[in-house]
Amino acid sequence: MQFDPALVAKLTERSTRFEELTDQLADPANAKQLPGLLRERGSLEKSVRMLQALHGLVSRRADAEETLADCGDDDELRALAEGELEELVTAESELDEKIKLALIAEPEDERNRVIVEIRAGAGGDEATLFAGDLWRMYNKLAEIRRWKIERMSESITEVGGFKEIVFGMIGDGVWRELRFESGGHRVQRVPSTESQGRIHTSAATVAVLPDAEEAEISLHDDDLQIDTMRAGGAGGQHVNKTESAVRITHLPSGIVVVCQDERSQHKNKAKAMRILRARVLEAEEARLHAERSEVRKTQVGSGDRSQRVRTYNYPQNRVTDHRLEGTDQKNFSLEQIVDGRMDALLAALEGKDRADRLAAL
Repeated sequence: MQFDPALVAKLTERSTRFEELTDQLADPANAKQLPGLLRERGSLEKSVRMLQALHGLVSRRADAEETLADCGDDDELRALAEGELEELVTAESELDEKIKLALIAEPEDERNRVIVEIRAGAGGDEATLFAGDLWRMYNKLAEIRRWKIERMSESITEVGGFKEIVFGMIGDGVWRELRFESGGHRVQRVPSTESQGRIHTSAATVAVLPDAEEAEISLHDDDLQIDTMRAGGAGGQHVNKTESAVRITHLPSGIVVVCQDERSQHKNKAKAMRILRARVLEAEEARLHAERSEVRKTQVGSGDRSQRVRTYNYPQNRVTDHRLEGTDQKNFSLEQIVDGRMDALLAALEGKDRADRLAAL
């Protein structure tokens, strides 16, 4: 078969970039950019190996065709050449599929650190309880995946729900699996406070942000306004006597982060800076995303938190992911999903994203 010249060109471009990154990694001046450079270089290794394999198959096909053309009456040599060409058809087809999958991979796919923000939306107390249910769902998923969770900031309501909870997650595949969780999550159920047994609809938003390395986002001191204050809420006498809470405002973007859960001002500031880096990086990626083609905007991984992505219907024990409309499966067992057993749902979203990326090549 003839490999698509456009795919070959893309592989060659990635191989060239791989060599550039290799040279940059050897330069001590790039020490601060090391994590990002390593991640990007690692994402290109498959492309480099596939380009080498492609050249090998092209060379084998040329040799086999030359042998076939020159074999004359040598039936044994002809059979060998024809057998080689038959094997090459299968090998080339398999490599062509692998090349396409490698070309749709992005460096961000390999991130192993994210920050998740869950906020209650419309629905009053019921919305805050639903935000708590989402937190527990992701916590159970993390236990199954053996990811580490770090609670960073939270605002608990009197009924035991969350106005907001922010937490970090670390582990293999965490970004690849959770990147599609960003958006509006809606719940339909009878609230515990409903005496008439009527079904209510409430909502919460989820944002999954890359936990940005310092090298990825440069936050200049001149761009930051840092204020300290006394923490509120539970915590005993300590919170009322020391200014341990920290509020950081990123002046260019207007993004504000407040952390007050730790007793130490230093720890609160460190957490606030991590969250701020993640939000600034998200804003920058959203800007870049807006510049991409309309095809890319419609893909499942857009991460727009204003988009309604999923409905949790308790009376019917069903979870519907609205981005899977038109696919083989869009409905899943609510009981399994809220228990963190999300394999089928996450695999369906991954499969749709892969198909969308391939169609855009």
